Amino acid sequence: MSTIIHPTAIVEEGVQLGENVKIGPYCVVGPDVVLGDNVELRSHVCVGGRTTIGENTKVFPFASLGQETPDLKYHGEPSELHIGKNCSIREYVTMNPGTEVGGMKTIVGDYCLFMPSSHVAHDCIVGDHVIMANSAALGGHVQVGDYVVIGGLAAVHQFVRIGSYAVIGGMCGIGSDIIPFGRARGEKGFLAGLNLVGLERQGFDKAQIKILQRAFNELFGEEGTFEQRLLDVEENYSNIQEIMDIVSFARDKGKFGLCQPPRKEAA
Repeated sequence: MSTIIHPTAIVEEGVQLGENVKIGPYCVVGPDVVLGDNVELRSHVCVGGRTTIGENTKVFPFASLGQETPDLKYHGEPSELHIGKNCSIREYVTMNPGTEVGGMKTIVGDYCLFMPSSHVAHDCIVGDHVIMANSAALGGHVQVGDYVVIGGLAAVHQFVRIGSYAVIGGMCGIGSDIIPFGRARGEKGFLAGLNLVGLERQGFDKAQIKILQRAFNELFGEEGTFEQRLLDVEENYSNIQEIMDIVSFARDKGKFGLCQPPRKEAA
């Protein structure tokens, strides 16, 4: 099957199209865009800037990808947006390219689902198999690991890191880093435990989940300082990669520190 471009679409000279690309009614595709094999733009999709979309990705009506970021630090530099393969980008999704301050690239991984009206801002790095529900938004420079789920209407502050396999509850405001396998909820985004349901769905067995829970309880316990508890967890679970991933994430201090569980009120 050959590439199909609807007669009402505007595809500017210079576009690079893979095999079997479908560009539907009233789409607009800029001259520096690259569309991989089997990419489908359903209708009324706008793809601009230096944007690359990987093979088999589908983009639904009224999505806007690669338009210059509204970040006031952007001054027209030739930054890029890279979207991976096998993604589903639903209606009214927006994604912006990077800036000079952030390394010039916004990167979205493979097999991601972006539900209607979700937003990926400039200079974000989004892993594989990420799901963003309706109207969830990432501020600039956010880093999101693999298999993360972000609930509807959740907002992630710029420069925040979200570790792999974490889940963010709907209508949650995230202003600090979420550890791998963590679960955040609440209007102001506190750490509510581990993403137990998500771990089961991703094939973690009961023994793995049990030991992750034990390490979590030790790391966020009440005794001693966090630094000492981190050292203890590192020593006690040095042969378990998933726990070492949490330790490494905690040691690589971000701009806003780690999201913590709520502390008990003193008697």
